[in-house]
Amino acid sequence: MTVLEKTFRFREFQVYKDAKEFGKDLKPFSRRKLPEQERFNLLSQLWRALDSIILNIAEGSDRGTDKDFAHFLNNARTSLNEVVACLDVALDGNYITHEEHQHYLKKATLLAHQLTAFRRKLLHEPTK
Repeated sequence: MTVLEKTFRFREFQVYKDAKEFGKDLKPFSRRKLPEQERFNLLSQLWRALDSIILNIAEGSDRGTDKDFAHFLNNARTSLNEVVACLDVALDGNYITHEEHQHYLKKATLLAHQLTAFRRKLLHEPTK
């Protein structure tokens, strides 16, 4: 492992990599699907929430304790909840199909499980 990799350890976490991929997939899709009138509302909110997921993972990774890091993973999880709510709004507005909604909901569910498992590991909580 290089000095840079040790300095920015969050870049090695699978959950960080998967969150980046989720955003890289969902951002172009949402740009194509959401109408012009939603560009500054729903689209902007969705993208901020997507960015917040990876930014919280990165920020938390350099905190002094595992408890602090777990707090930031929880923040990432709440941002993911916001992404899902945006997808629900897009579905309700008929901007996306039920199948498209389900596709991204499945990806969000996998990411939610990763964030929760990582948080539990840091806090040494038993799995439920």
